[in-house]
Amino acid sequence: MADVKKVVLAYSGGLDTSIIIPWLKENYNNPEIIAVAGDVGQNDELDGLEEKAIKTGASKLYVLDLTDEMVDDVIIPSMMMGATYEGYLLGTAFARPIIAKGLVDIAKKEGADAIVHGCTGKGNDQIRFELAIKRFAPEMKIIAPWREWDIKSRDEEIDYAEAHNVPLKISRETNYSKDKNLWHLSHEGLDLEDPANEPQYDKPGFLEMGISPFQAPEQPTVVTLDFEKGWPVAIDGEKMKASDIIRKLNKLGGENGIGLLDIVENRMTGMKDRGVYETPGGTILYRAHEVLEQITVDKDTMHAKRKLAVDFADLIYNGKWFTPLREALQAFAVATQEHVTGQVKLKLYKGNIITSSVTSPDSLYSEEIVTFGESDYNQADATGFINLWGMSDKVLGLRDQGKL
Repeated sequence: MADVKKVVLAYSGGLDTSIIIPWLKENYNNPEIIAVAGDVGQNDELDGLEEKAIKTGASKLYVLDLTDEMVDDVIIPSMMMGATYEGYLLGTAFARPIIAKGLVDIAKKEGADAIVHGCTGKGNDQIRFELAIKRFAPEMKIIAPWREWDIKSRDEEIDYAEAHNVPLKISRETNYSKDKNLWHLSHEGLDLEDPANEPQYDKPGFLEMGISPFQAPEQPTVVTLDFEKGWPVAIDGEKMKASDIIRKLNKLGGENGIGLLDIVENRMTGMKDRGVYETPGGTILYRAHEVLEQITVDKDTMHAKRKLAVDFADLIYNGKWFTPLREALQAFAVATQEHVTGQVKLKLYKGNIITSSVTSPDSLYSEEIVTFGESDYNQADATGFINLWGMSDKVLGLRDQGKL
C-alpha cells in the first residue's frame, strides 16, 4: 500500500465513490487521488461534482466528454446487431468500456500507480472495468475497495459518509443503487430486492426519465425516424447526430411511459438480480430499426444476425468489448446494414410502440408477388417445391408404415 502514491478514481459522486476518497486516504498512506468522471449523458448528476470531489479529498477532477463516443462506437453498432441481454438494452454495460478506456488514458497521463473503482464484488461492472483496464494497461494495479474494506452494506456506507462529513444527495429511504447515462437509468436495491414487490412507478421521484404508462396522455404521439445504412440520421424530418436523436426520443418516450423494464437477470457472477430499467429513447430506436430491417434484410441474414445478436450481447454484458470477436461480429453487423435505409413512423401510446408505416428505396417487400389478388406468381410451382422439401418426411412415413 505504501507504494501507491497516486491513484485515478472512477468517480460519479454517488455513495460508493464518495466514501472511497477518505477511505483511500486512511488505508493507502494518504495517496494523491485524481477523480475522473465520464460524461456519458447523465446531465445534472455532474453538477457540483468538482467541488464535492475536492472537498472530499481529491486533488482534481477530470470530466471526460464521452457521450458521442459511447453512442457512435458502442450503442449504434449494438442496435445494428439487435443486441439485447435477456431483454435488457445493456444501458450500464454500454458505458463501461468507454469510461474504463478514459480512466487508463488519464492514469497514463498522470503517471498514476493504480486505478480505483467503486464496483461491488457481487456485480458485473467490476469485470467490465477491469477487463478494459487489463486490455490497455495490463501492468496497472487495480484497487477495488468493496473487495477489501469491512463495510458490509449501503447502510454502513452511509454511516461512514456521515462520520467523515461526506455530503450525500440520498437518504436511507431513497437509497436505491442507480446508474444513469444518456441511454438509460437503472434502479436496484431496497424494496426491489424482493421480486414479489411491484415497482413504485407512480410514486413521485421514483421514475426520472419519464412517467408510468398509467399517467401517460390519452392521445398517441407520432414520431418518424429516418435511417441510412442502419444509422439513425433524422427525427421528424430534422437531421441530427445520433446522440441528439436519442435525447429527443428520451423526451417523447418518457412522456408516453415508454421503455420500462422490470427484470430478474442472470449476472455474470452467477446470481440472479432484480432491476428496473428506464430506456425510453433506446426502446423506440431499437423498435424502429427492427421494423425497417423487416423489409430490407433477407431471411437468411436476418436469422443469422438474430442468433449472433445473443453472442454479441453476451460479449458486451460480460465485459468483452475490446476483443477480436466483438470486432469481427460488429463488422458482420455493419455489413448487414447496406440496404437498411428508409423511414419508419411509430405511434407512442401509454407504454406501447405501434408501427404506423415503413418505407424504403431498398425494400425487399413486393406487393405484386405477395398480393391475394391477381399476379404473375405461378401457384402451381409450390407443388414441386413441397415435394422436394418434404421428401425426407415422406420417406420417414413410408419406413414407419413398413413400405420402404
